[in-house]
Amino acid sequence: MQRFDSVGGDLVAGTAVRATIISHQPWGVMAQVLGHETVGASADAGVIDSPSGAPRALPEEYPSVGVQVEAVVQEIRRYHPPAWIRLTMRAADLRELSWPCGCCGQPTILSPGGDGVTVDVRSSDGPGCASFAAHRSCLADRLDPDFNGDRARVVAVGRNPPPLARDGIESGAVGAFG
Repeated sequence: MQRFDSVGGDLVAGTAVRATIISHQPWGVMAQVLGHETVGASADAGVIDSPSGAPRALPEEYPSVGVQVEAVVQEIRRYHPPAWIRLTMRAADLRELSWPCGCCGQPTILSPGGDGVTVDVRSSDGPGCASFAAHRSCLADRLDPDFNGDRARVVAVGRNPPPLARDGIESGAVGAFG
């Protein structure tokens, strides 16, 4: 089985990236994310700041073709091929990307230091990946209380280095299930 859903696997919503604008479209821009040129990427006009104050950037306000821009990964679609990166270039999102929590529906911050995580759901039955954002606390609260280790990891992942076991090896090392 060939899995297309691993493409761009090192990117998650809230990741800051640099992208090159490759074309203008009536609905927004096509882009290439540096380091991920084989994955399609785009930004809708609604997530490009409009100097005129319009709710969606006007075509003449799009970044020029060929220019590199700062952007934030808004979401990565890997449910069906091809994998696709949706970007936002809004200044507010560059500072702090907020997205609805899949558990409670309230906004969660996916930017570094925020209270949110991205959950990827995959199956061994075949390719495809569904993703959703969640507050760390919402996700941890929904795990079985007997899974203390998993609950602790949800709260700590990406924030704290893995704790050392008694033998001095990181408990998150390959083959360790503690």
